[in-house]
Amino acid sequence: MGDYLIGPTVWLASGMQEIHADRETIGKISAAGQLMWCSASVDILFLLDGSYSIGRGGFERSKHFADKLCDALDIHPGRVRVGMVQFSSSPHLEFSLDSYLTKQEVKEMIKRTVFRGGSTETGRALKYILHKGFPGGRNLTVPKILIIISDGKSQGSTAMPAMQVKERGTTVFAAGIKFPRWKELHALASEPTEQHVLFAGDVSDAANGLYSALSSSICSVTTPGCKVESFPCERRTLETKKELAGSYVCWKGSKQENAVHASLCPFYRLKRVSVKHPSRCFRTTCTDPCDSQPCQNGGTCVPEGLDKYHCLCPVGYGGGIHCAPKLSLECGVDLLFLMDSSAGVTLEGFLRYKAFLKRFLQAAIGWDSPANVGVAQYDTNVRIPIEVGQHKDVFGLMKSIDALNFSGGGTLTGRALRYIAQHGFRSTPVFADVLNDLPRVVVLLTDSKSQDPVAEAAKYARDRDLLLIGVGSSFVRAELAEVTGNPKQTIVYSDPQDLFNRIPELQRRICSVNNPEGCQVQSLDLVFAVDASVGLVNFLQLRDFVRTSSCTSPSIGMSPKLPLWSMAAELTLFALDTHTNNSALLQAISQMPFPGDVASASSALLHINGDMRTVQKGSRPGVSKVTPVVTNGAHKCRWHGGCSCPSSAAERQGVTVFVVVIGHAERDTLLRVAGSPSYLVCMYSYEDLQHYQELITERICEGHAFLQPLVLVLQ
Repeated sequence: MGDYLIGPTVWLASGMQEIHADRETIGKISAAGQLMWCSASVDILFLLDGSYSIGRGGFERSKHFADKLCDALDIHPGRVRVGMVQFSSSPHLEFSLDSYLTKQEVKEMIKRTVFRGGSTETGRALKYILHKGFPGGRNLTVPKILIIISDGKSQGSTAMPAMQVKERGTTVFAAGIKFPRWKELHALASEPTEQHVLFAGDVSDAANGLYSALSSSICSVTTPGCKVESFPCERRTLETKKELAGSYVCWKGSKQENAVHASLCPFYRLKRVSVKHPSRCFRTTCTDPCDSQPCQNGGTCVPEGLDKYHCLCPVGYGGGIHCAPKLSLECGVDLLFLMDSSAGVTLEGFLRYKAFLKRFLQAAIGWDSPANVGVAQYDTNVRIPIEVGQHKDVFGLMKSIDALNFSGGGTLTGRALRYIAQHGFRSTPVFADVLNDLPRVVVLLTDSKSQDPVAEAAKYARDRDLLLIGVGSSFVRAELAEVTGNPKQTIVYSDPQDLFNRIPELQRRICSVNNPEGCQVQSLDLVFAVDASVGLVNFLQLRDFVRTSSCTSPSIGMSPKLPLWSMAAELTLFALDTHTNNSALLQAISQMPFPGDVASASSALLHINGDMRTVQKGSRPGVSKVTPVVTNGAHKCRWHGGCSCPSSAAERQGVTVFVVVIGHAERDTLLRVAGSPSYLVCMYSYEDLQHYQELITERICEGHAFLQPLVLVLQ
């Protein structure tokens, strides 16, 4: 078709023809091309320009156009017959209409046709048609179609022979190639010329235009849902024009004898310019499956042929082929978004968070969602313009979010967290005397480091049973982890667009408050190595941690084994095959003794690998093996060559050593024990174990096939 004008933009492909239509219409024109089919009794003769002005490249494109037209022709002795004449200085019959009577034969002969070269004698070629007729054609009752493919640069007169050919009842199409002279092509074509002049440079569109003209007369079979429409189009050609380049001094004669005088003479140069020829183009368009607008929620419909389509859905949608919401918050929570509105986040960042918030709520909050949503802003002060549960419909919520304004004060995130913990949630009546006891979730949206401490304020909020989720750029990664107390509740984006890609992750994190993820492996040999030199109070917290980790999912066949180590001896509480049910297992863990002493992790690991991980003591061949080492990190390795030996020995037996360090530790030493930063988690205090429970459980369950390396050093 050449080029299409879509909206205010012109797409230049061949530069010779533009159809002014929208994107949907262009798609329908393309789809219609797949339906074109002519099965009538008709003789079609191609008249190909093989002159030097076309050149070999233009001639090959002309052959390609003829070949493409044959795809939609029912070539058969009793139906469509095709012949070809090449012309330049003189016409030459390539093959007659009765030479080849199958589509494969005709297409093969078109491909074999050789460029001849010469001058462009279009008039002589038309006289050949007048004299010879359609070589191999049938009687006068069979319609005759002449398709001239040329650049229109004839070196002789074409007006009279063209008129005579048309007067004999022949339908003439003129298809321009290369840089056509459109006026000459219009003189060659049948009336109305707008329907019979095409641009062969765009094969698919030209084929559509030709069959659109034939569908109302010769090829009368049309497909339901298809119709011929006209569109404004613009054709171009290159013409040589003379323009004034300047003037120069020249000498001219005078009436006086032997006298000349100086004068200024104009100087011209030739310039090739593009000339536009406004016209109308007739094309067949067919309805497609996207006409019914099947994609919901702003999805873009992309047709796939005539009866299939797919939807390009915005982030958060795609629950089915119609872009239905797939992130619907089906968990019942009181959800408060805490938006940074300080000068540090800037107006641009604040507007980005508003857009993100709207996109998330549109995708995740339906009319039947059990979640109650509110929005708070903070800078130096804290405001709650949208109370939790204030709006029962998404439309009202969107309007209130639109009304939020940027304030631009200081960034006091710690103060905001403490305020929200005290005033962010109100108990709402569910029934007359029953109060709402839904889990409470706070989503912090910030890209600016706080100007006040956040650790104590965040702990204050978490101690009041608030689940904190942090969303921000990598610039505030460490601070977000400090706020949430759990790196799994921290969502970090790399660039503004990536923020919107985090919508599904945020939905999962919010609903994890009701549905903590358990262990998904089928079998695991789990041996805890617990440091007994941490003091009685801390040891009791370690024991609770081991107990919770051991019963994450009672159906997976996990077999914990618990050594306590001290400087004097390693104490094995029970072997891998000692307990066969969770009840007995949990009771045994609850009775873990507290020996106390200075610890040696190296000795404990050697004891585990050399004595405990044996078939005789319950170790199962082919089962993943993980050893979580829980320690305060104050021990010293007593090995020649450092602490890497136990880890290496464990790895040789297919064992993953996972180190959990509490307090200040010699990180480099413990990293040699773990073997990789992915196997090392450091935290401030024993109280933080509860916040890292989900992360540590996930790492244990992944075994040695970690999905994503993670290093947590919170000291």
